[in-house]
Amino acid sequence: MNLRNVISPRQGLVQVASEFYRRGWMAGTAGNLSCRDPGEPACFWVTASGRAKGGLTVADFLLVDIGSGEVLDQVSPGNKPSAETVIHRALYRLDPRIQACLHVHSVDACLVGMRHQGDALPLPPLEMLKGLGIWEEHPTLELPVFENYLDVDRIGAEINRRFNAQVPQVPAFLIRHHGITVWGESLEQAFHRTEIMEFILSFLAREGGATRP
Repeated sequence: MNLRNVISPRQGLVQVASEFYRRGWMAGTAGNLSCRDPGEPACFWVTASGRAKGGLTVADFLLVDIGSGEVLDQVSPGNKPSAETVIHRALYRLDPRIQACLHVHSVDACLVGMRHQGDALPLPPLEMLKGLGIWEEHPTLELPVFENYLDVDRIGAEINRRFNAQVPQVPAFLIRHHGITVWGESLEQAFHRTEIMEFILSFLAREGGATRP
């Protein structure tokens, strides 16, 4: 998917959501997407709560202040930001280079998260890791894993705590029983990194776990 020439972040996010829905990664209203506003880098656009991802329009996003979490533009009256907006805010505060965050719910991610115990998932040394910028022979990498809580603020606080203590090895993390969140320095990069991570999770799901050869 070519996202370099989209007119606005919201239009790009609509295209991404449509493609992820087609692949079965954002069934129904599952998942949430965001992108920094190029004119206001201290703000980001995020999907509204409860919107079906296969039929999003540019009216289904809200503009949120990264620092305060204040909604600056609802676009459509009655829009409420995704409950997981706090997770997006945590990532944007972590690194100003992050321009987009994409969170999807796939069957493979759920299967792998259920089978693996612990807060870090060993990743197989697949060639596909080059798509994440990992150019090593037989790299030893781990994907951070977080527990899923109904209180999403608790997840956001744990992300802040762990990532401020240690920068993640890969631009992604897994929430158990839930799905992955991936980020990038552009919307296009985040999109392709999500493809890479889903490929790796699909490999692990078929392998039957997260074992390293």
